[in-house]
Amino acid sequence: MVLVMILITCFVIILATSQPCRTPDDFVAATSPGHIMIGGLFAIHEKMLFSENYPRRPEIQKCFGFEISVFLQTLAMIHSIEMVNNSTLLPGVKLGYEIYDTCTEVTVAMAATLRFLSKFNSSREMVEFKCSYSSYTPRVKAVIGAGYSEITMAISRMLNLELVPQVSYESTAEILSDKIRFPSFLRTVPSDFYQTKAMAHLIQKSGWNWIGVITTDDDYGRLALNTFAIQAAANNVCIAFKEVLPAFLSDNTIQVRINQTLEKIIAEAQLLHVLKNVTFTDERNSFHFDAHGDMNTGYDVLLWKEIKGHMTITRMAEYDLQNDVFIFTGQKAKNEFRSLKQIQSKCSKECSPGQMKKTTRSQHTCCYECVNCPENHYSNQTDMDHCLLCNNKTHWAPTGSSTCFEKEVEYLNWNDPLAILLLALSLLGVIFVLAVGIIFTRNLNTPVVKSSGGLAVCYVILLCHLLNFVSTGFFIEEPQDFTCKTRQTLFGVSFTLCISCILMKSLKILLAFSFDPKLQAFLKCLYKPIPIIFICTSIQVVICTIWLIFAAPAVEENVSLPRVIILECEEGSIIAFGIMLGYIAILAFICFIFAFKGRKLPENYNEAKFITFGMLIYFIAWITFIPIYATTFGKYLPAVEIIVILISNYGILCCTFFPKCYIILYKQETNTKSAFLKMVYSYSSHSVGNLAVSHISLDAINSNLTVTTPGSCCKSAALQKSKDLQGRAFTHICRQNATSVCKTWPRKRISSI
Repeated sequence: MVLVMILITCFVIILATSQPCRTPDDFVAATSPGHIMIGGLFAIHEKMLFSENYPRRPEIQKCFGFEISVFLQTLAMIHSIEMVNNSTLLPGVKLGYEIYDTCTEVTVAMAATLRFLSKFNSSREMVEFKCSYSSYTPRVKAVIGAGYSEITMAISRMLNLELVPQVSYESTAEILSDKIRFPSFLRTVPSDFYQTKAMAHLIQKSGWNWIGVITTDDDYGRLALNTFAIQAAANNVCIAFKEVLPAFLSDNTIQVRINQTLEKIIAEAQLLHVLKNVTFTDERNSFHFDAHGDMNTGYDVLLWKEIKGHMTITRMAEYDLQNDVFIFTGQKAKNEFRSLKQIQSKCSKECSPGQMKKTTRSQHTCCYECVNCPENHYSNQTDMDHCLLCNNKTHWAPTGSSTCFEKEVEYLNWNDPLAILLLALSLLGVIFVLAVGIIFTRNLNTPVVKSSGGLAVCYVILLCHLLNFVSTGFFIEEPQDFTCKTRQTLFGVSFTLCISCILMKSLKILLAFSFDPKLQAFLKCLYKPIPIIFICTSIQVVICTIWLIFAAPAVEENVSLPRVIILECEEGSIIAFGIMLGYIAILAFICFIFAFKGRKLPENYNEAKFITFGMLIYFIAWITFIPIYATTFGKYLPAVEIIVILISNYGILCCTFFPKCYIILYKQETNTKSAFLKMVYSYSSHSVGNLAVSHISLDAINSNLTVTTPGSCCKSAALQKSKDLQGRAFTHICRQNATSVCKTWPRKRISSI
């Protein structure tokens, strides 16, 4: 019985859709009464038949181009409704249907929609105008269709007026997911957003980026093209050309449609709300509408392949739109997909890691040249649009690199050849200091040692030299906060103490051999060795202390070099560093002035001349240091200061002690008291013609010989004692010299000496 009814219905549909519309009932393709009516819109025919090129009268024309696949969809809807009516799903309620053939024409579909919206059970088929349609009952409760997105969008805007639920089985335009413009629209197929996304993903996985696109000239085709263009650009795929075909060609030549059958239709109360929340299943999957009214189904990936002149279509995979993955039907299909990658469809060869794309003059971004990444940039993937910048503080990269490399941390370490050389020189200096100390200790009572200020002063100066040599070791090895603070402070204080002691020696020499009474009186009042040394050194200690408190040197990473990190000591305050060195330079300059004034001393007592030469070496070294230190950078910057310290330290050590060591070791005959007094007498005799030898000057000489310090410029007792000693010294000299020499001095002058 059911088969007979279906056959009768088929005959009615074919007959009705092939005849011109004379009455509204002739317009209906198939209908069946019921308590609840469901509308249907199907493009059973391909197009309208016009006698002219374009319609000249407002009438519905005859359709032609029968579509068997759509006709089967219409029968599927009728069959589903009959199954519901013959079941116990809706007891006492019969579903009816009213199906129209849209002829793939928007105007025909809108005419059918107007009849859907006419009032239910009204003798007059018309749509009433109301401010609110809440109590209005339209002719149908829901509409199935249409197939084409362009038609669906037109009728959906009309159905929105009364919020009549509309369920499409084939309209996939992305814009239909907008619930603001299409609030009552639902569909059982995914949006074109996922379809175009799947297509772009499939092309990208196949390794293609140079493709052409063919689409239809309607809302569906244009919107899909725009969406696909966006998805393709996101996957670095370029569209070489776009071909737009007329909208309504045979479906068999344009696309393979997915047949959807409505499984269940329920009662009229709150139908739209219930439809949005309905869930139904087949043997394997569960289906429901999402918040946009789209069905959570995916797509089948079909492979069109020509074999021996025949085109075969194979289902290769299924696209899961929720997880954005392809599920292959088997290993054979997966291998078939991999073989697609062998098909080349690219405008340019892909850029390897370490390169970036440089767009040519072509308008397409897929046509480009590959250029190497510049220095300190990298690319770790193929076909990157631009290279990534390395962290310049910690990493670097050569030209054309696919990764960043960590910068090597460099500093002047013990294994560096230059550091080894400098340490050897420092160790040699320590050995020299110890050797000089031993020589002076073993010859403690000789005139040369006594004339140098005694063993205590020599030990202090030698200790300062030793500390200066030791301080160079703090400039080598990995910088630490402690070594950065110690090395400058140790050098500054010890070198200041050394220069202060030498300053007192220069002042003492000038005092001993000065024949100007006024100058000698001034120098003797100024000559306070221990207080002056303490004050001079204390000033440097204060400078270094303030430096360490307010701007202490600290470890700093110098990242200015492209491939290495220089670990160095940042001085904290260049001003404080300059004040420390400047103060030493002031003391050295004063010492130089005093020594220069006493440069014309006896030949074997020429310490002032050597002190002058030592100070000159110091000035040359540190004047040279300033521009070199300011222009040098890198791990060898500390070596510059080490070299200057060694030069100035060696210069002063050699000029101060080596001549005396030479006399002690190789001219022992001149290192006696008699030879020393003879030398003093000889120098005095050459100077007597111009200036008499004063009491104070000989007193100073005697003090050098007896290792005593003048206490006051006004004490007559000490002066008288010195006169007696001078007389004995002069008598001793006269015995060993010619008589004529003694006679050149009056007796009165002899008693003074």
